[in-house]
Amino acid sequence: MTKQQLFDNIRRKQSFLCIGLDTDIRKIPSHLLAEEDPAFAFNKAVIDATASCCVAYKPNLAFYESCGSRGMASFEKTVSYIREQYPDQFIIADAKRGDIGNTSEMYARTFFDNVKADAVTVAPYMGEDSVKPFLLYPGSWVILLALTSNKGANDFQMTESADGERLFEKVIRKSQEWATDEQMMYVAGATRGEMFAAIRKYAPRHFLLVPGIGAQGGSLKDVVSYGMNGECGLLVNSSRSIIYAGRDAGFAEAARREAHVVQQEMSLYLYEKGIIQRKI
Repeated sequence: MTKQQLFDNIRRKQSFLCIGLDTDIRKIPSHLLAEEDPAFAFNKAVIDATASCCVAYKPNLAFYESCGSRGMASFEKTVSYIREQYPDQFIIADAKRGDIGNTSEMYARTFFDNVKADAVTVAPYMGEDSVKPFLLYPGSWVILLALTSNKGANDFQMTESADGERLFEKVIRKSQEWATDEQMMYVAGATRGEMFAAIRKYAPRHFLLVPGIGAQGGSLKDVVSYGMNGECGLLVNSSRSIIYAGRDAGFAEAARREAHVVQQEMSLYLYEKGIIQRKI
């Protein structure tokens, strides 16, 4: 999916919501455990209920890998289902990979050749040769970890060099030598809304994947205020607060209601920024 296609979807749906499919087998409604593939049954119901409210889905690999080969089968079935039934959705494999070049080549092959995801999250710590293999697939995206939403981000990402440049700023600046805003995005945590001004100084046109609203307490209003550009430039992720909005037989409808509330707020911000001409 191209950057323009993603932006067109945002305007059409009046939403820049990404729904994280952090599917924990211990948290899904108990009646689904009788299904042949409980995780996929849960995901399918959530996707069918929320697809009109969002532009992206982000399965988190840890939740599938924790269940072994059966969990990975659920992940692959989920991606295939989205691709077949909702081809306008941007699919992010939240894998946080990054290793020496030949290993990264295998990771890239996994997610782009075999799984057919649109994007994969990548850790930048090992540098250019660990990221470049993911950039060899036209039409696919690297989403590079820059400034994350967790408390431990302060341990390294905020560290300053002698000239005052913080590590997350160096990651953004240096990585732009590897790819353009047509193939690279950055992770920027919503719990650090005021930091978006610094991120936009280095990456004014890039899309940002923003975790941290909902259960993590980040402010969508702050994210928009500091981070939205003329092409929206945001994919704001919400996981637990949507997919676990309900725990009984009505869980999918509860997820739809929660996603719709977020979409309505996003529609208002897109309208106020002049990106859409009328809000839903």
